[in-house]
Amino acid sequence: MESIALLWELFVTFLMIGAVSFGGGYSMIPVIEREVVHQHGWLSLQAFTDVIAVAGMSPGPIATNCAIFIGYRLAGVPGAVASTLGMVLPSLAIILIVAAFFYKVRNSSFVKKGFYGLRPIITGLIFYAAISFAIGNGVVPTGGAGAVGWETAALLAIFALSLIALLRFRTHPVIVIVLSGLTGIAFFS
Repeated sequence: MESIALLWELFVTFLMIGAVSFGGGYSMIPVIEREVVHQHGWLSLQAFTDVIAVAGMSPGPIATNCAIFIGYRLAGVPGAVASTLGMVLPSLAIILIVAAFFYKVRNSSFVKKGFYGLRPIITGLIFYAAISFAIGNGVVPTGGAGAVGWETAALLAIFALSLIALLRFRTHPVIVIVLSGLTGIAFFS
């Protein structure tokens, strides 16, 4: 009976996340973190950042991948199904409703301005997720004497070089991911 209660709790939690999170996968990470790590205590922050890393490298939307991994970790295949259904049902319902009425409102200045106004908060949520992820992985020191160890320096160097490769040289993200992973193996093995 407890497993059914957990499946229901996973479904409802991810249903709420899917219903209130706008802007796509990366902007949903802070909401997922709050529910999974802080509210329910299902995962530690380190375990959650590991889920984000694997979900980000897996094909498909990162938020749905997170739901799958978290549900599977907590309740196996039924947990993955419950979490995934909870995550995607709100989007599916909204898409069907919007598709049905979009033709009528597509030129409305109110709708255009509303979506335009959502852009800054989506950017802020993605930025927050990146900072939270960096702090959770020890990239950004959060205390102590302020000294940066060699591990932190190496992680910051990988970050900086990856950013330069992506922005300045327009290197394909897959190449940057592979090279960053290989560099991490070289530094931390």
